[in-house]
Amino acid sequence: MSANQNLTWHDTVVTKELRREQNKHQSAVLFFTGLSGSGKSTIANAVSLKLHELGVQSYVLDGDNIRQGLNKGLGFNEEDRKENIRRIGEVSKLFVDSGQFAITAFISPFRSDRQMVRELLGEDEFIEVYVKCPINECEQRDPKGLYKKARSGEIPNFTGVSSPYEEPLHPEIVIDSYHDTPDVCAEKLVDYLVEKELISKKS
Repeated sequence: MSANQNLTWHDTVVTKELRREQNKHQSAVLFFTGLSGSGKSTIANAVSLKLHELGVQSYVLDGDNIRQGLNKGLGFNEEDRKENIRRIGEVSKLFVDSGQFAITAFISPFRSDRQMVRELLGEDEFIEVYVKCPINECEQRDPKGLYKKARSGEIPNFTGVSSPYEEPLHPEIVIDSYHDTPDVCAEKLVDYLVEKELISKKS
């Protein structure tokens, strides 16, 4: 008998709707995806700060940070990458249920994994944010020195070098981090949330 057969889901008394009403804004996952060095973490934190200034509850789930705790021990082969995203999808769902915006910054190279997270959430609760930047620019920036290590063979299965990146086909929003500054990118995403009536700049 599976251990899961002995589990029962318990609904909470304070619902997602009540939390949203108290917070005076909706909740969703802002799922940042893009190559290493594209600026995902920088822009995610800039968005979080702008939301904070508007009184909007949010939390940044950064790929490197999560791998030092919750996903410690997972590698970078395809199976572990899928599990990495599955776990973050489940955590993000909890944040949405708590009435907050979960802002995730992960390379998340595979479309099927991003779709898996989308399917965990309700309508309008998953916002795929494609941080678009040419790989030659990402490699030139190389803030962590990872491309250099990947090119020398020190890092196997590195996205864009020895492992593929599948661009989103229909993301909710594309952020051009090659031409725009992080602050401009963040402002565009906040404007998107206002346009979709998920938040108000009068918060």
